[in-house]
Amino acid sequence: MSVWRKVFWLTALGGSAAAAASGWKWQKRWGTTVAEQTRPMPGDELVPLTRFQTTRAIGIDAPPRKVWPWLAQLGQDKGGFYSYDWLENLVGLDIHSADSINPAWQDLKPGDDVHLADPIALRAAVVEAPHVLVLHGDDEGSAPMPMDFSWSFVLETEGPTGSRLVVRERYGWVKPWVGGVVRLVSGVAWLMTQKMLRGIKTRAEAAG
Repeated sequence: MSVWRKVFWLTALGGSAAAAASGWKWQKRWGTTVAEQTRPMPGDELVPLTRFQTTRAIGIDAPPRKVWPWLAQLGQDKGGFYSYDWLENLVGLDIHSADSINPAWQDLKPGDDVHLADPIALRAAVVEAPHVLVLHGDDEGSAPMPMDFSWSFVLETEGPTGSRLVVRERYGWVKPWVGGVVRLVSGVAWLMTQKMLRGIKTRAEAAG
């Protein structure tokens, strides 16, 4: 099965489940405040002609320096995505979320690939530990995407010992048919992202 066929089936399965959850607007802003939904974020400039955007967030009872290592090792070939591995692996994406920090996966630099699947990868466009990680994908590379896409993770200090993790996706496209694909992708992205945020929260808080 080709990698894009695997992604298609994951999107169909997850998108169907997400669509059954009644409505799209709340999924696009899950966990956020109005200010978080509307403010500019690092990485917005990478997709200037945005046609679809989501912003999601979660509070974590651990400082940014304790949360960052979980973001630094994101990737299919590293720490996974802390989400529904069984759903991703149902279509053969071979993703296994880590429950510990691996020092060998911490040296993430701008320009590095972060694999969603083999060979689909996003490029690390901004890496500013322990606060900002921006991933970017477009129609170039060995497995080009049919859209321009940015995935931004911003960690902010909240209270004396906590963090706020805000995640934004921005999609841009020219070909009209891509809009329908993005609608489905956004459905599965919500399903997987809310689980990922909870997964990061659980791991970072447990690590102390």
